[in-house]
Amino acid sequence: MVLLDLSRLAAFADFFVIATADNIRQARALVDSVDVAAREHNQNATVEGSADEGWILIDAGNGVIVHLFSVESRLYYNLEGLWRRAQEVVRIQ
Repeated sequence: MVLLDLSRLAAFADFFVIATADNIRQARALVDSVDVAAREHNQNATVEGSADEGWILIDAGNGVIVHLFSVESRLYYNLEGLWRRAQEVVRIQ
């Protein structure tokens, strides 16, 4: 998982969370967790995509966008590379 600060680079989001789910069940559990956390902060999370497609995009509110990938899709789309000018705030492996 990596947290990128986009606040100086983009008007549409302040932060990207980029994470990998090893399987469909794990992806669904992570989506549920983000949804619960958003509701706890009075936000409505909006979900696009599905675990079957390999990329789930979650607008968690307050400028936070979560990208949840399968292993293959994360390598293919390489968002960290596309947003390499963004400041990396946290990386957890």
